[in-house]
Amino acid sequence: MKQIRIHPSDNVAVDLATGHKVALIDIAAGENVIKYGFPIGHATEFISKGSQVHTQNLKTNLKDKLSYTYRPKLPVPKEASDYTINAYVRGNGEIGIRNDIWIINTVGCVNQIAEKLSALTGAFCFPHPYGCSQLGEDQRITQQILKGLVLHPNAGGVLVLGLGCENNNIAVFREVLGEVDERRVRFFNVQDCEDEIKEGVRLIGELRAYADTFKRQRVSAAGLKVGLKCGGSDGLSGITANPLIGKFSDALIAAGGSTVLTEVPEMFGAETILMERCVDEGVFRKTVSLVNEFKDYFTRHGQVIYENPSPGNKAGGISTLEEKSLGCTQKGGTAPVVDVLTYGERVTKNGLNLLNGPGNDMVAVTNLAAAGCQLILFSTGRGTPLGAPVPTIKIATNTRLAETKRNWIDFDAGPVAEGEDLTEALLSYVLAVAGGEATCNERNGYREIAIFKEGVTL
Repeated sequence: MKQIRIHPSDNVAVDLATGHKVALIDIAAGENVIKYGFPIGHATEFISKGSQVHTQNLKTNLKDKLSYTYRPKLPVPKEASDYTINAYVRGNGEIGIRNDIWIINTVGCVNQIAEKLSALTGAFCFPHPYGCSQLGEDQRITQQILKGLVLHPNAGGVLVLGLGCENNNIAVFREVLGEVDERRVRFFNVQDCEDEIKEGVRLIGELRAYADTFKRQRVSAAGLKVGLKCGGSDGLSGITANPLIGKFSDALIAAGGSTVLTEVPEMFGAETILMERCVDEGVFRKTVSLVNEFKDYFTRHGQVIYENPSPGNKAGGISTLEEKSLGCTQKGGTAPVVDVLTYGERVTKNGLNLLNGPGNDMVAVTNLAAAGCQLILFSTGRGTPLGAPVPTIKIATNTRLAETKRNWIDFDAGPVAEGEDLTEALLSYVLAVAGGEATCNERNGYREIAIFKEGVTL
């Protein structure tokens, strides 16, 4: 049985074949179990050396909201590097790595019309159930997420498709959007037209003609914004794929680009690592609010904050939320945290950004796309076919998954467990995807969105 001890202070090792933990020493009841150099919970009974450490004898230490003090430990800047990609330069200077036509619905009532238009024209649509019968913050979040998608640079043209009577009708939504280039963004209320399919096809044809005026050109990769996500994690996620993504993140940031880390509940137990890397006290305070307000969200609904990991995570060897979080946050590498964003806010600062939102895969990838990420790196140990509106690179934590699900997985991080450095290989692959190489989710036609909701539905 081959094992790895991640940090010198760990009192458990990981079995590389299963992802499960094994005690390196006797661990007394009540004593902390250490992995990644940090406590991942405490032993609920005596654990003898060589025994499995998992949910049967390990329990979380997490509690509700905490107070934090800003104690910066800012990393030494990485050596600057320069990478280029072939991309589409938009009129506002942003770069897109695709030249799609997107149909963005103001309301779920027109989902089927959007899907019919998509089938007839090749434009991509993203069905959702919202845009009407929503109040307050829920409607604002829906509008902000849809705004982020309308403005996304991967879309060379966008048809905003409305019904006409919804709360988020086109007139209201246009106020949220602000000024847009109407060569690129067209608006269509289907109640206003006798033949909505014919008119929709005509408008999409005009948008396609406009999008075709853009051609790929060689530009700096500093314009890239890359989302960081994990789903279906296992005990190897924090050993292989997530640290590899962290190295990629550091390399892109050194080249002037940006990465975005989300899944706030999967920061619980590892949040101080991020807080210590905040560039100033203002960003630190925003990070504290990010964490504690999400804990408030749980408690408002009478839920404990540590109701995580998932059954699949546990089967893969993850026992507590602290363990999951310490593995998850490694996707953010070692760079300073430069900004904290909420739903629908777009990346404006180069570097590592934190983004509000749950760990739910569909909501998280939607949030990342709406924040302006042109592509997403998505690590997985159990496997998932899910795709975002943008290219979603699936990175397997283990070679078995990469070989079994070749139609889902784009990159195998399994060899990292054997000591291979795949940073340059991943970087080269991401740059190729940015230049037009299709990912599995694109080849499969898997592109979905889900919008966060908390409040009342009328």
